[in-house]
Amino acid sequence: MILNRYSRTILLFGEASFQKLKNSHILIVGLGGVGGYAAEQICRAGVGKLSLIDSDTIQESNINRQLIASTTTIGKNKTDVFLQRLKDINPDAEIFIITDYISESNVGAILNTIKPDYVVDAIDTPAPKVSLIKTCIINKIPIVSSMGAGGRINPEKVQIADIEQTYNCGLARVVRKRLHKMGIRGGFKVVFSSENVIEEAIVQEESRNKKTNVGSVSYMPAVFGMFLASVVIRDITNNK
Repeated sequence: MILNRYSRTILLFGEASFQKLKNSHILIVGLGGVGGYAAEQICRAGVGKLSLIDSDTIQESNINRQLIASTTTIGKNKTDVFLQRLKDINPDAEIFIITDYISESNVGAILNTIKPDYVVDAIDTPAPKVSLIKTCIINKIPIVSSMGAGGRINPEKVQIADIEQTYNCGLARVVRKRLHKMGIRGGFKVVFSSENVIEEAIVQEESRNKKTNVGSVSYMPAVFGMFLASVVIRDITNNK
């Protein structure tokens, strides 16, 4: 057996399933602690096209949990750093970046231009998150969405479920409520934790994208990201 970067993936899934991955185009929205890990695992699995969206630069406070955050990347655009990192992993992959903030006003145009086969939602702000989910559902684009990873420490409580089956998650509750007002009740997978948030880990902090700052630990966003990647890869290869 001749070993290459994908020989073990092919051994596990088979050549036909690997070709499905190779011919797929995945959009990852949000490249923070959760989305960054999802993007890398999807790339390492051999997906042929990836589109990455994030408007942020790397901050020192990201170092405790974000894959690309280090003393040498502070101040750089997350999209630019991930473009280089993922091309180093798979030089043959087509990788497109959008360094912008996704919103209700541009999400439709972005999806229409990219035409992804699957969307990974790693946005942590309700308004753009709900807009992305709604637009994907209306256009019948498969999507998996991350709920809140912050304020939690037990990876054994992380699970995959339909949005309607989530509990003990404030972000999921907000997303469900807003989708219900739009007539949307479930129909897509999410990664969430049933662990109660550690209340002392939440502080009020107004910014453009959020009203609170939540404590986090290195491994929890990574677990969420791995779960997201697993959903995409298993769905595409029909290993559900």
